[in-house]
Amino acid sequence: MIRHGECRANAEGLAGGPLGDGGLTKRGLAQAQALADRLVLSQELSGASALYFSHLPRARETAQIISSGLPDGIAQFEEAGIAEISVGEGDGLTWSAFVERFGAVDWQHDPNALNAPGGESLVGFHARSVQALQELIDRHPSEQIVLVTHGGFIEQALKFLWQVPAHQRLLPRIENCSMTEIEFGVERNRLLRYNDLAPLPAP
Repeated sequence: MIRHGECRANAEGLAGGPLGDGGLTKRGLAQAQALADRLVLSQELSGASALYFSHLPRARETAQIISSGLPDGIAQFEEAGIAEISVGEGDGLTWSAFVERFGAVDWQHDPNALNAPGGESLVGFHARSVQALQELIDRHPSEQIVLVTHGGFIEQALKFLWQVPAHQRLLPRIENCSMTEIEFGVERNRLLRYNDLAPLPAP
């Protein structure tokens, strides 16, 4: 799982749904290219059989750039299930305006509360993420696949790995264009690497 490069929503503090995303910033482009260069040199993902990316521009653009470091002709798919938590009607708002309009969601007391109308709850986001992850595992048994995704989704994958309850937060450090690798096996699941950065770190 690769977190996308820095995007406009990250840089400007916006709720980054399809409208607020804004695509990769200059720094985000450099982060993705640094990872692509590393993958070309290392060939560490040369065994990957498929590349998935979320429907959000920041993930799609990152996937396009890093694909140069993956096998030629690798199958590529857009997968909405691996997207970041939906912010619904808050898409594109600054986070301060988001809270002013919809209030601050308190998932510690109610993890089923939606973050905004049309958005997702913490529990709902986890269920959607786990379903997408399980479908990919079933679709690609004994294969290495690459997901260009989001920090929130990677957190849910770690919770799935460690069987952490849906309502609990891990708040892991997952930087832009870092790689987190999980092996899902028949007898056991293993975390192989976490927040592995290309040469250009996030600020």
